[in-house]
Amino acid sequence: MDDPQDPKAPQDSPAAPQKSPAARHDSPAAPQNSPATLAEPGYPQHWEADILLRDGGTARIRPIVPGDAERLVEFYSQVSDQSKYFRFFAPYPRLSAKDVRRFTHHDFVDRVALAVVVRDRFIATVRYDRIDAVGRPSREGTDAEVAFLVQDAHQGRGVASALLEHIAAVAQERGIRRFVAEVLPENRKMTKVFTDAGYTQKRSFADGVVHLEFELEPTAASLAVMRGREHRAEARSVQRLLTPRSVAVIGVSRTEQSAGRALLRALLGGFDGPLYAVNRAAPPGTELEGVPVYRSVLEIPGPVDLAVIAVPVDSVPEVVAECGAHGVRGLVVVTAGYAETGPAGRERQRALVRQARAAGMRVIGPNAFGLLSTNPEHPLNASLAPALPAAGRFGIFCQSGAIGVALLEGAHRRGLGVSSFVSVGNRADVSGNDLLQYWEEDPATDVVLLYLESFGNPRKFTRIARRLAGAKPIVVVKGARHTGSLPPGHAVPTVATSLRDATVDALFQQAGVVRVETITELFDTGELLARQPLPAGDRVAVVGNSDSLGLLTHDACLSAGLRPRAPVDLTTGATGENFRVALETALRDPGVDAVIAVAIPPIVSPSIAIGEEPSLPATDPAIGEGLLAAAAMARVLGKPLLLTHLALTDLPAVLSAGEYPVPAYPAPERAVRALAHAVRYGEWRRTAETAEQTARVPELEGIDAAAARSLVERALDSPIGQAARTQPGGARFVLSEPQAAELLGHYGIEVQRALPAPDEQSAVAAATALGYPVALKATAAHLRHRPDLGGVRLDLTDEEGLRRAHREVTELLGGAARADLVVQKMAARGVDTVIGATVDPAVGAILSFGLAGAPAELLGDLAHRLVPATDLEVAALVREVRAAPLLFGWRGADPVDTGALEELLLRVSQLVDDLPEVAAVDFEPVVVAPHGLAVLAAQVRLAPLPVRSDLGPRAMSTL
Repeated sequence: MDDPQDPKAPQDSPAAPQKSPAARHDSPAAPQNSPATLAEPGYPQHWEADILLRDGGTARIRPIVPGDAERLVEFYSQVSDQSKYFRFFAPYPRLSAKDVRRFTHHDFVDRVALAVVVRDRFIATVRYDRIDAVGRPSREGTDAEVAFLVQDAHQGRGVASALLEHIAAVAQERGIRRFVAEVLPENRKMTKVFTDAGYTQKRSFADGVVHLEFELEPTAASLAVMRGREHRAEARSVQRLLTPRSVAVIGVSRTEQSAGRALLRALLGGFDGPLYAVNRAAPPGTELEGVPVYRSVLEIPGPVDLAVIAVPVDSVPEVVAECGAHGVRGLVVVTAGYAETGPAGRERQRALVRQARAAGMRVIGPNAFGLLSTNPEHPLNASLAPALPAAGRFGIFCQSGAIGVALLEGAHRRGLGVSSFVSVGNRADVSGNDLLQYWEEDPATDVVLLYLESFGNPRKFTRIARRLAGAKPIVVVKGARHTGSLPPGHAVPTVATSLRDATVDALFQQAGVVRVETITELFDTGELLARQPLPAGDRVAVVGNSDSLGLLTHDACLSAGLRPRAPVDLTTGATGENFRVALETALRDPGVDAVIAVAIPPIVSPSIAIGEEPSLPATDPAIGEGLLAAAAMARVLGKPLLLTHLALTDLPAVLSAGEYPVPAYPAPERAVRALAHAVRYGEWRRTAETAEQTARVPELEGIDAAAARSLVERALDSPIGQAARTQPGGARFVLSEPQAAELLGHYGIEVQRALPAPDEQSAVAAATALGYPVALKATAAHLRHRPDLGGVRLDLTDEEGLRRAHREVTELLGGAARADLVVQKMAARGVDTVIGATVDPAVGAILSFGLAGAPAELLGDLAHRLVPATDLEVAALVREVRAAPLLFGWRGADPVDTGALEELLLRVSQLVDDLPEVAAVDFEPVVVAPHGLAVLAAQVRLAPLPVRSDLGPRAMSTL
């Protein structure tokens, strides 16, 4: 157990010597003389949070208020004498009335206390008191004394570490930068909580007490600790749902076709623990399907780990309350009638989750299809699926019951076993992120298949998926790719409902997630990843007994970006031994990374009577034997082997049953798509492994982050910035060109000057100041980036040419004022590119790159990365766009300075990462020359963006 009783200075005890003024203000019997109590601000609702504990249970953290007096007294009575001694450094058996008032009345600024609540009872508390430099109560200091107390029965559940995260976040919000605490040396558990938290700390020992000081600013270590605890708690909570020792189905009726009865029959098909049925109208002694029926879960004589609820929606709150009172650990709510029905249903859904979490329970659903596990030690089918699928290596998650049925049927039809399956319906509590945490630890799962319709926390998904994908493939179908619509009932943050598909692609790509288009492709790819080694590259050999099918496969490989060799045709008379020898030869070739076998039925020409239908054999045992023999070698050599066939409908089952199964596809394009996904995933895995050792975010010269921060704060305090703050969510506004140039200059980014040229004389003066040759450009909004309209004149080398160009453009565009003409010094010849960074509130900043003009605007040829980007990521970004060959000497042109381009991308990445109020940066064009580059136009938008929730304390979604 590493969650302890908690620290307090010796002087906190009324019987302890008062060694300094700091001691007096938190003594239980100390007078309430803090001036902060005279002006209490409103109750901080946003400090409330649901949390997961280490054992997978739930609890709620909230501020302590005067109405909590009875809860505090009851809580304190359940604390052992030793824990009280560790807290107050002296025996303190009970709290006086003055103590209770002291510990329940706070100003939420200088004195704050939080409690962890389960079933409306306190199980732990924490408080801080602001102090000055010498330890006295203060309203202006930046230090605070912190103290914890955890009931003995709940020590070891991660309570104190969660409280520390939340009280630290509260303190930072109130301007506190450092906590101090004093701990008895024998209270090693509490000392370990502080030490393990990862904060920068100092420790000293004097007068028999350990004195701790630690800064509250999150560090890389503290974030790693927080996320590690989050991972363990979420994985454990899912494990509890999938491995219950006992289950109750609530809402079982005599009607054979009812959902409750179907759920009961499904559980009887595999679950071997105590099983109970509940029906309020059942007479005593009733049995259904041989299972005893009780009128209430409270009447069940034994413990219940999992309750499956299938009662009318109006009855659910009462049922949930009884489950909480009985100590149920988790709920599967099949009942519909929640957020999918409209605003009233959404509020019922929120109330359901609040009620369950307050009682320490997690919820799958509502409107859920259910969950199942094929773990031989804990088989479970708590779903509407009629039978438990075969055991296997696939973990499957979906949000739709109908898709869930299709996924289970597809796995069964292909002979693919399932380790666990969860269909969460409205996804009000348990989400895909929770399942990813679990599958990372689950030794029975090798490949994860997801059907997603929405994201609750995209940033968290990316973080978890990237870690999991480093060991296990994740294959995803994302619904609503083009419409972006949100399925009824799905509760997601407003910022996550408008995720652009390009953003989703960037999110998946950077996390190593394999995105596919259809359910068929999901299984095609998943089967290959589960049954074959990852290819080491994209070089493909095609071998088989059909020249035509081989050519189709070859062409499909080229279309998918693979590098196929010319097909090897064994002719239609090839035997199984011919297949084996040819496949093994291709597999041994060091220039081959993967082999696709192609097969058609042997062609024979028996005499066919008039009127008879010609037939082809559905399998060829000899070909099957040859493929299975080659599969053994493929496994030894670590190269994937797959088959595409025509009309051999029984052959896939033969190949699936072998010791080394060979995936078989009835069309060449399906086989090739699956292989292409495996190639790209393998490449990502290798790159990710290298990046862990070599990728870095370089320290760039010429950056003055403090000056940039000051400029942004001044802009936000300006009238236009203040107006933006009043808009819902914070409106974006554009910096003036001088402000943008100054801000970018602080990050070492120079924007080429453009001087206004409203008339000929101004144009000449601008050219004289800048130096010839110059360009004359129209910059009006309707003409920007439209050189096809004649608003640009380049390489003007003298005054006469400039005046002539000014007259021509003015006449062509309807006047100088309408054109908004400027003069700019000519940049060196090169390739025009576009660079941008946009903050998506759901996932953070996205860095984008492409070539200017038609490639980006017409064809959408842009590549994206999440910020902060490493040096390896920006190098890949530059090379990822389809028009990238133009940068590297296409058709004999000089290659451009991609090193300077990559450095510019890194500077933009650092700028938007350092300054979250920078909502968007757009550079167009950036001319990249053989030596150096020039940013010819830049626009910067600011917005008072919300704080990133992913950096805050652990908390469950409250949507």
